[in-house]
Amino acid sequence: MFHIVDTFTNTAFNGAQIAVFPEADDLSDVQMQQLAKEMNLSQSVFILPATEKEAVRKIRIFTPQAEIDFAGQAVVATGFVLASRGDIELNEEHTAIVLELKSGLLKTNVSQKEGKPSLVQFSTEALPIVDRFTPTEGELSDILSLDVRTIDNQLFRTRLVSCGTPFLIVPIKYYDAVRRAKFDYSAWSQSAAPQTAAQEILLFSRNPDQQDVEFHLRIVGPRIGVKEDPPVGGSLLAFAAYLCSHEHILKGTYTFAIDRGTEETRRSVLNLEMDNKGQNKVTIRVGGEAVMVAEGKINTGS
Repeated sequence: MFHIVDTFTNTAFNGAQIAVFPEADDLSDVQMQQLAKEMNLSQSVFILPATEKEAVRKIRIFTPQAEIDFAGQAVVATGFVLASRGDIELNEEHTAIVLELKSGLLKTNVSQKEGKPSLVQFSTEALPIVDRFTPTEGELSDILSLDVRTIDNQLFRTRLVSCGTPFLIVPIKYYDAVRRAKFDYSAWSQSAAPQTAAQEILLFSRNPDQQDVEFHLRIVGPRIGVKEDPPVGGSLLAFAAYLCSHEHILKGTYTFAIDRGTEETRRSVLNLEMDNKGQNKVTIRVGGEAVMVAEGKINTGS
């Protein structure tokens, strides 16, 4: 049995598509990878009995190419499927659970409305590394195929941030410039960018085209196809650390809504809570809705 879940959306055929296999006990590593390749979605999740006593389930996450440690959209899909199937009881407005991932134990909350899961939120933290050595504005504009004037240095600066995966984070003035950006590999290879070790550039605009969000995000890079618009959930810890690295962001808890993509590229909406305690450690809570769009059976050949 498997389910197809659209995450970070409340509308079918939007958001990030995730395959969830809720009873993966008898599957081998090879079979999990084969199934992920067969599904050919951004991620496939395999739910197993927990090996840590605090956790309700263990999950393994695979892309079509390899197993990965973590993906926010995969966690949202897992919480939604477990609650929808009745594998966890939603006795309160917010039910706290712990999931066991390759990256460690993850605190997760499943909210319910009229007995059905309405929102899944997880909490994560890290000690980020923030580096101000970045390509010049001229180099960045060439890499992104944009006019140099579209880079927005009014409140924020381009910085390299790593919470495990390094991101080159670039502020862009206008939403349409974020959408128009086209990665130029030749300009990239001739710039200082390869020296940063970042393989992904996170573009963001404070001027989104939708009124229900504060930021619009998009990831581009040398390993990302020109027409791809990959999920941004895995970049949010780095994005929060980036915001907190600017002195005008005062201590406190901030709540943002962020979107990725367009109606043509399966728009996602993510809710982000960020704690800025003026310390090295950054803590965030990421939440999102989900929609069940399909379920079925697949022959594993065993």
